[in-house]
Amino acid sequence: MKKATFILLALSLFTFGWISHILYDDIKEFFREKTLNKIKKGGVLNVVLLNSASTYYIGSDGPKGFEYDLLDAYAKHLGVKLNITTANTIKEAIELSKNPDIHITSAALSKTKEREKTFNFGPSYFEAQEQVICNRKMLSDGRFPTNVDDLSGLKIVVGEDTSHSETIEQLKAEGVDINATYASEYSTEELIAQVDSNEIDCTIVDSNIYALNQRYFQNIALAFDISSRAQQAWVLTPDSQMLKEDMYSWLNSFNQSGEMARLKDHYYSYVLFFDYYDTVMFNKRIDTVLPQYKKYFKEASLKYDIPFSVLAALSYQESHWSSNAISNTGVKGLMMLTQSTADHHGVKNRVDPKQSIFGGAKHLDLMIKSVPSEVVGEDRLKFALAAYNIGLGHIFDAQKLAQQIGLNQNSWTDLKTVLPLLSQKKHYKTLKHGYARGGEAVRYVDAIYDYMSILQKSEGV
Repeated sequence: MKKATFILLALSLFTFGWISHILYDDIKEFFREKTLNKIKKGGVLNVVLLNSASTYYIGSDGPKGFEYDLLDAYAKHLGVKLNITTANTIKEAIELSKNPDIHITSAALSKTKEREKTFNFGPSYFEAQEQVICNRKMLSDGRFPTNVDDLSGLKIVVGEDTSHSETIEQLKAEGVDINATYASEYSTEELIAQVDSNEIDCTIVDSNIYALNQRYFQNIALAFDISSRAQQAWVLTPDSQMLKEDMYSWLNSFNQSGEMARLKDHYYSYVLFFDYYDTVMFNKRIDTVLPQYKKYFKEASLKYDIPFSVLAALSYQESHWSSNAISNTGVKGLMMLTQSTADHHGVKNRVDPKQSIFGGAKHLDLMIKSVPSEVVGEDRLKFALAAYNIGLGHIFDAQKLAQQIGLNQNSWTDLKTVLPLLSQKKHYKTLKHGYARGGEAVRYVDAIYDYMSILQKSEGV
């Protein structure tokens, strides 16, 4: 009897344990799916976005930023709306991430060992390394640092609770003499501005942040890299395994489709085109030369529905805003029109500023409208600008060549790899319009986007 009772008890405990295990797995699975299901059922993806040039900002034509566009694409994949809460500093973004209603925090956050102990990171989407940025005037007085040992005695400020403060603490632990202050009230761009104005000697920023900001601050310079490359990723709400798995799958498809390359190309390709002295001169001419032509650029912008910054940047690339400019090939004026283009668009006097600006705007409008309809979005403008430089026929040739070698003829990311081939005989001899300096067209578009970026950032432009 006792034996039977014991067996029954054992069976009961086994059954209870088995059922509990099943229920536990079901409950666990329920919570794993909870975040993703909640997002889809609610129709909203709640995100924290750092308000900065590399992440999210409101441009002249609406929201912009590499991470904003990436999140917007993911929200579209989920079929939900993007609900944005902005943060001004990384510390503020991290604090906001603790809100249980927030699904994703996006602040160009690097995955560090310390952060991974605390945060639930999603897949990596970018890589950057930390760089020491200092005031350019330190070069002349012999204080400009070239390694970590040179940082001793300098006034250095970095953001509190950032990967940069972690790096400094690690260096201190290794015995490096660094007297750095951690600021919670300043964004990375504000610290860059303090370096520019000589309020502080140096700060530490991620390489992509420096690349985007070097053209806006004329007195900053890269001292040296202070870390190896690190992966950047979004911070996800806890208990969001299914959301993370979906994100990995989507990001893999986004990469394979070429959309990630296109997005990186859009935000970062032009930053490779940087000339310190050219940028200094451009900023000066924004104040001294542009005002006399601004009225015409704005009138042409309204008439042809082309952003003012595009027309002004295009003109600067063509003539450096010199109304009397003339090339050895005979193109003239602010927009450097050929005689045939001027005749086609009714321009009587190519060196007349108003006529030149309106003629150039009309010609660019024609190029935009002539680009094949399959080219969409920002790529359409880039194709048109390249056509303004080397002619529409060569753009069509480049598209044909792209198709022949298995690339997407309607993507600027792919076309810019093909355009330089137009100067190679083995390629151009098979094309309708023959030889062209296609590599120059790529640099031309990058330069215009560089100037556009500065113009859009400039006060009153």
